[in-house]
Amino acid sequence: MRYAFPLKLYSSTSSIIASHDFQSFFGAMGCSTAVVLSVMGAAYGIAKSSIGISAVSVLRPDMITRNIMPPILAGILSIYGLVVGVMITNDLHEKSALHTNFMQLAAGLSCGLCCLSAGFCIGIVGDAGVRGTAQQPRLFVGMMLMLIFAEVLGKFSIFMFKMGEHSRGVWK
Repeated sequence: MRYAFPLKLYSSTSSIIASHDFQSFFGAMGCSTAVVLSVMGAAYGIAKSSIGISAVSVLRPDMITRNIMPPILAGILSIYGLVVGVMITNDLHEKSALHTNFMQLAAGLSCGLCCLSAGFCIGIVGDAGVRGTAQQPRLFVGMMLMLIFAEVLGKFSIFMFKMGEHSRGVWK
């Protein structure tokens, strides 16, 4: 039995791989995943660490400004995703090679996932660190070192993006 499809996906003279109609979609998805996943990581980091700040501020209101660093560092993660998203957007073209768009997708995914994992780390370390700092103020330096190392996870995504951009000759 022969089935008839109502839509003709491609003609017999051109294959679907050679068609440029869908290829820029992958670059655009790389841009959007970089922004969305990094903002999700930042939101989790801000929310989780702010819970600890709120709990500690009831008994120690003098430590609010000192303990505000975890949400600030988590918010910076969203800027990393925005930077990579803008860099990908500047290089998006309607007619471009498929491998270029897959590289843009990979760059967006790696940035977004790095920032998402950094946001989880900042949120958990920030919550526990703020609560511990309220009981023992000498823990503040250790908490800050852990938060800085967690922030570096997100910064690695920009370094990977720039290294990949130069190795490909700026997407060409």
